[in-house]
Amino acid sequence: MTRSNLHDGWHLRALGGLVPEHLADRDVPARIPGGTHLDLMAADLIPDPYLDRNEAELTWMHRVDWRYSTTFRAEAARAGERVELVFDGIDTVATVELNGEVLGRTANMHRGYRFDVAGSLRDGDNDLTVTLWSALAHAEEAEAELGWRQRAYPHPYNAIRKMACSFGWDWGPDLQTAGLWKPVWLERWDTARLTRVRPLVTVDADGTGRVDVHLALDRAADRNYTVLVTVGDRTEAMAVTDDAATVTALVPDVRLWWPVGYGDQPLYDLTVALLADGREIDSVRRRVGFRTVTVDTEPDEVGTPFVFVVNGKRVFAKGANWIPDDHFLTRVTRERLARRVDQAVGANMNMLRVWGGGIYETDDFYDVCDERGVMVWQDFPFACAFYAEEEPLRGEVEAEARENITRLVSHPSLVLWNGNNETLPAYTDWGWKDGLQGRSWGIGYYTDLLPKIVEELDPTRPYAPGSPHSPGDVSHDDPDHGTRHVWGVWNSLDYTHYRDDIPRFCAEFGFQGPPTWATLTRWIHDEPLTPTSPAFLLHQKAEDGNGKLDRGLAPHLPVPTDFEQWHWATQLNQARAVAFGIEHYRSWWPRTAGALVWQLNDCWPATSWAAIDSDERPKPLYYALKHAFAPRLLTVQPRDERPTLVAINDHDEPWTGAVHVARQDFTGEVLATAELRLSVPSRSTAMLDLPDNLREPADPTSEVLVATAGGVRTHHLFREDLDLHYHPEPFTAAVTPTADGYRVDVRATSYVRDLSLLADKVAADAIVDDMLVSLTAGEAHQFVVRTSEKLHDPDALLHPRVLRCANTSATGVS
Repeated sequence: MTRSNLHDGWHLRALGGLVPEHLADRDVPARIPGGTHLDLMAADLIPDPYLDRNEAELTWMHRVDWRYSTTFRAEAARAGERVELVFDGIDTVATVELNGEVLGRTANMHRGYRFDVAGSLRDGDNDLTVTLWSALAHAEEAEAELGWRQRAYPHPYNAIRKMACSFGWDWGPDLQTAGLWKPVWLERWDTARLTRVRPLVTVDADGTGRVDVHLALDRAADRNYTVLVTVGDRTEAMAVTDDAATVTALVPDVRLWWPVGYGDQPLYDLTVALLADGREIDSVRRRVGFRTVTVDTEPDEVGTPFVFVVNGKRVFAKGANWIPDDHFLTRVTRERLARRVDQAVGANMNMLRVWGGGIYETDDFYDVCDERGVMVWQDFPFACAFYAEEEPLRGEVEAEARENITRLVSHPSLVLWNGNNETLPAYTDWGWKDGLQGRSWGIGYYTDLLPKIVEELDPTRPYAPGSPHSPGDVSHDDPDHGTRHVWGVWNSLDYTHYRDDIPRFCAEFGFQGPPTWATLTRWIHDEPLTPTSPAFLLHQKAEDGNGKLDRGLAPHLPVPTDFEQWHWATQLNQARAVAFGIEHYRSWWPRTAGALVWQLNDCWPATSWAAIDSDERPKPLYYALKHAFAPRLLTVQPRDERPTLVAINDHDEPWTGAVHVARQDFTGEVLATAELRLSVPSRSTAMLDLPDNLREPADPTSEVLVATAGGVRTHHLFREDLDLHYHPEPFTAAVTPTADGYRVDVRATSYVRDLSLLADKVAADAIVDDMLVSLTAGEAHQFVVRTSEKLHDPDALLHPRVLRCANTSATGVS
């Protein structure tokens, strides 16, 4: 077996459509893997689509056909030799030709393709062309043939097997990509190759790790074939006489893989080697982790739970939804994925949900999650739309599902296959079904085809029909049953309404905020810059997004007219809103078993629900997630119409000792105290009643309740910021240079709430260790700023628009 990539010498040409004059009949150097936008940008033929209003200027690309071409040198196939041209991923509708011969056509971004070229390959130069037809035009034609079906956005993304958000979303651009987005290979062999390797990993009751390796061969010659399966230091051999076989390897006393925060993540090397007459001719390498995973959906006295159980231990899922980390997927490197997943772990997350409007994520993504113990919930790529179940779509869905399940099955981080995003409530609750007029809409995929394929290919993992999903004859978003998406808060309600229900598992909820200042001002250059300036609005894709931001802000903080003040206030409100929801959900464990925030990341610079913006900078929301997902948490929650202190312990060890609770005024005078006994079993919550003298302030506009236990603290205020009598200048501060940045020391002279250092305003690469820190009078805090810049004026870090707090937002002081 020889395998060589064909990534050199490619050129791109626009073929048809509304091609600008400067591109007509022009060959452009192309990079593989890659895409049309990136190649044209590299040649300075189009502006950066993320910059200002350029997205709107590039809509002509939606209807252009493109041709990628290269010439490579090779030898013609020898007698009995197999030669295949392999595309790991084509985006999306393509005709593939070699030396003028059409090899085949493609129409699915989510799968790979193989073409037999033994009869087409010639000695010397070989001409390879891939013609990419407009995905939008193809989708419109498919829709005309299969019938119109409802969807959340204008383009017919539901009529083509392509990343749905490529056609635009309420947080992403309408930049319809095209290209060879994964590697291209030429493979040759003359005996046999491994066509599929599907290791199913389980753990026996006695602690023995079991790997059942299901494999398939493509044989070009009769030989004595043997397969060697090695896991760790144990090897099993089997003679193979058919085109398929199963080899089992056992690892006694195996070390278990655990989610982060529950244990270690040992990974074992798995090698599957194919031998012909004793000589190795092909091999596949994977890494596996041994663990069991189920989802408990056994009805209880409340309804239907949805609890992940790993290695027999029930897990509260703390995490976020994941979208493609860049709209241009080939720019997402393994290193970038590692940084992003490290940020998730840094925010105390243990799960990421790969959302169904994106892609089946890459092996790099899963490798990184395997190593860090981040559980992954993988949606099948269906989102917010009805989908035809007829051919040719059905065959493509089955092919992509089989390929990707087989590809990803070895990863221990993968804990759930989920049928779709929001197509079930679209049918039952959104009023869409009347427009179907009897046409299929996808239910057969979610309740028949996909679960059957999962059961066949990956019976080691649970499957869910969709998210949200409530089993039985109830709404598919019933809080007492299954998974729930909570969007009433963002769309129409104040964030305090998160407490209106107690979902069994909240798989989506979130609140918008703009990107960091450095990211915003790098990409948007309106003069003046306002919430309604043209470029800013183009990067705000949510329907009435700014209106919802202002209405969400108004009950809590003044709505500033100054843009920079508005930017900070909306970021702060985003952070508070989401943390409010998380603390509510966590306080109800084990009734509520998960909180997945929408969303962790951004794919371009936008006002969005993300905690980390497209330039990889954490927004204030990120630090709110870090605090709200902390392994141990104190939070004041209403119980029986009384403020109650809830202690949440997400450790294996009990949390015992005492909680010191004090009611004090903003000047620091202590008005009442109590010592409460703390005893929270492992992975549990406990409620502590507060004495009346702590629950009932003398002046609710100038007092705060502070509870502290073993370094864990919470602050509870008795009124909204609008009604609080904050001191407008509540702290003093000083800055000191350090080896890798700066230290900012702050001392509170009055109560200071949500103190934050927006250091990116001073140094673009600056990262702060923490934000949203609240201090009582007399307390001190130290911020650590990492930056490569040597500031001419370090005191710029102390500027009142850089070192911010809620006090100035509430009092209107800038």
